[in-house]
Amino acid sequence: MAARWLCLLVLLGLLSGGSGALPKKRKEPEKPLDKIAIQKNFNLDQFLGKWYLVGVASKCNYLRENNFRVEATTIQLSHPTEAKETVAISTLRKLNLQCWDLRQTLALTDKAGKFVLKGKRKANDLTIVVGDTDYATYAIMYLQKQNMITMKLYGRSVDLSDQMIEKFEGLAASQGITEDLVYYFPRYGFCDTVDESYTVSKCLHR
Repeated sequence: MAARWLCLLVLLGLLSGGSGALPKKRKEPEKPLDKIAIQKNFNLDQFLGKWYLVGVASKCNYLRENNFRVEATTIQLSHPTEAKETVAISTLRKLNLQCWDLRQTLALTDKAGKFVLKGKRKANDLTIVVGDTDYATYAIMYLQKQNMITMKLYGRSVDLSDQMIEKFEGLAASQGITEDLVYYFPRYGFCDTVDESYTVSKCLHR
């Protein structure tokens, strides 16, 4: 049961034609993430490694009602040895005072800096875009699930400048996410190691 809740917490064509005519596929409407510019000349190798989750901007009702439960969270990005065209992501955080390690796989796309976390159904796929990063200090990522945008601010350390925080909040505002929907995570209590019995692998995004 705890593993199931951990999965939930981490952190988202019709045919038409007249008679006698070949059916035509209707053009898919533009999605919110399509309007987000991806980091120019994105370099995956420089982006890999450890990141601390500093803040999240989201209209998600769950986060709005449970933001007091947020825990210090880190992610580790690496090249998996067994699968090509993917990136392994390991998320470490506490649940009920116990450290957990959630291991998932991001699929690369035809655009550098854009990834997909597969869901149990295609409608539940989570698309991720790296919008801005300097690789050494900060990264701003945009996540989309069912046309809802969530933004995450990561740092190579927990100490980011006030200017970076202001930039993040400004970008969130441009997505219609007000300041009261920006949540900052603890700067202490990080998990460094996790017992194998508290490791969840290949958890599909719901």
